Amino acid sequence: MITVRSSDARGRGNHGWLDSRHSFSFADYYDPAHMGFSALLVINEDQVMPGEGFGTHGHRDMEIISYVLEGVIAHKDSEGNVQQLPAGEFQLMSAGSGIRHSEYNASESNGLRFLQIWIEPDQLGGKPGYQQKNFGRRNGLTLVISPNGEAGSLQLRQNAKLYQVLLDPQQHLTYASKPGRRQYIHLVKGALTLGKTPLGPGDGASIENLRELDLLAGEAPVEALLFDLP
Repeated sequence: MITVRSSDARGRGNHGWLDSRHSFSFADYYDPAHMGFSALLVINEDQVMPGEGFGTHGHRDMEIISYVLEGVIAHKDSEGNVQQLPAGEFQLMSAGSGIRHSEYNASESNGLRFLQIWIEPDQLGGKPGYQQKNFGRRNGLTLVISPNGEAGSLQLRQNAKLYQVLLDPQQHLTYASKPGRRQYIHLVKGALTLGKTPLGPGDGASIENLRELDLLAGEAPVEALLFDLP
């Protein structure tokens, strides 16, 4: 079964310095029909004005992924990590027993657009952690996050995987699902057909009880994220 979450149906929070689209309930946006999917709790598409950002605040017991689409994030946290996260890179912050951090647009003249993703961990507490990596632009499926850090991926505290999907125009790809697993696709750009279901930029699709996912790119290159979830 495929259930589409269309881009224009997402919740919105516009705070002047921040314009955010929420695929699931978040902060002041509440929709009981969209409270997450499996361990995936948050996908926010955040656009941050130049020089603005999220001041120091705390998290615990959450796996927080940032994927920069445009611009650069300036990151600082209570574990001593001070980093720049440019477009194309993935960041994974494991909040564990508690971490405080800030995320700002590193530019005073250019905008910042990134995906903020929260995944619920399968273990509570533990030492906070920080990981960051650029996985390049390899065509097809690239594993970027996994439970054991296989193939050089970032290591997540949950039995879930995240793939970067990059397809050329009209390229076809098949993803095999294991029994009992669920998937979620978030389309970043391009047009994608999932089976017979069309998706456009910003659309999401939750997938249950399918043995294979057939992905077909449209007339333009496709960029998407594929989550494999418990």
